[in-house]
Amino acid sequence: MENMLKSQVRGNLVVISGPSGAGKGSIIQEILKDNLNVWLSISMTSRKSRDGEVNGREYYFVTREEFEEGIKNQELLEYTEYSGNYYGTPRGKINEHLQSGQDVILEIEIEGALKIKELVKGALFIFIMPPNMKELKRRLENRKTETQDKVMMRFKRAYQEINEVTKYNYVVVNDELKNAVNKVKSILLAERCRVDRIEEIYIGNQEELLHESLVDNKNIVNLENKI
Repeated sequence: MENMLKSQVRGNLVVISGPSGAGKGSIIQEILKDNLNVWLSISMTSRKSRDGEVNGREYYFVTREEFEEGIKNQELLEYTEYSGNYYGTPRGKINEHLQSGQDVILEIEIEGALKIKELVKGALFIFIMPPNMKELKRRLENRKTETQDKVMMRFKRAYQEINEVTKYNYVVVNDELKNAVNKVKSILLAERCRVDRIEEIYIGNQEELLHESLVDNKNIVNLENKI
């Protein structure tokens, strides 16, 4: 049977950000595992890769000179400089995946997210929040990938970033990974059911016949009640 609702095929551009250590990457990886017709746009950075990171998986790792060449050639949707390194979103195949009906996730810094908000109408913004600052500090220290000074710099910046939460559409507290993942999944599903995504409501012959049958039955019942 044909569906009454014809919705937009185009996917949603989903921007996910939050303080370093909030668990954005872990949440996104769990969502990708469930094959929800979601594509992750990989950011580009001039920072060095950490142990276990793979070029083209976590980031596209480039030199500072290569990144600046990309800026010059307008190959980036947005970019920012953070802790002495560039981070940015290559334009690449984002629009191609959106047109195919996939939701495209951008995991980007808050400064970059606010630039996207100015540039892309209808983009969806989700802020991942740590349960508390004590837990955030513990997560940052447990990474053991940065000096104590770098950890404290990220921790202090987190206070500033959390103040930007009101500029997002949704906030998800990552106190327990499974719960946080389910909340983000629910947001993605709900956004696809929005009324403003409906292009057309189609009522076919079968629906018309059903409506007439219901109307006729109602009239018969009313007549019987009067006798």
